[in-house]
Amino acid sequence: MKVWFALILCWQLLAPAYANEAVPLADDPVVEQRLITIAEELRCLVCQNESLAGSRAELANDLRREVRSLITAGKSDAEIKEFLVSRYGDFVLYKPPVKPSTWLLWFGPLLLLLGAVWLLIRTIRQTQNNANTEVLDDTKRARAQALLQETETSK
Repeated sequence: MKVWFALILCWQLLAPAYANEAVPLADDPVVEQRLITIAEELRCLVCQNESLAGSRAELANDLRREVRSLITAGKSDAEIKEFLVSRYGDFVLYKPPVKPSTWLLWFGPLLLLLGAVWLLIRTIRQTQNNANTEVLDDTKRARAQALLQETETSK
C-alpha cells in the first residue's frame, strides 16, 4: 500500500513538468486577438450565460472555428456578427439591438420591477386599511361582552 501511495505521489509531483503552454489555434496572433474580441461580445448558445470566448462547449469551439474562418476570409466584425445573427438570431449577441422583437428583453425587467413595486404599495395600503378597524362604542362593547358571557355559560 505504501509503495502505491509513493508512486501516485511521485506521479502527481512530476505531472506539471510535462505540461506545455497552450498553442493558439490560429497561426496569426492578430487573427486570434480579433477572434477573442469578437467572441467576448457573443453568447455561447449552449451555456447561455457565458461568452463564446470563455465557453468550452463543443458548439462554442465550432462557432469559434467559424468566426476564425470568416476573419481569415476578410470579413469585418460587423459582417461576422450579422452572419451569426442571421443564423442564430439576436440571442447570440450579449447586447442585442433595441428593436420591437427585443423590447421584452430590454424592458421586461423594468416592467417586472414596476409591477412588484405597485403590488408592494397596494399590499401595504390594504394592510393599513385593514388595521384601521372600527372602534366599538359603549353599546356595541356591552353587547359583545353579553354575547361572550352567554357562550361561556352555555359550555
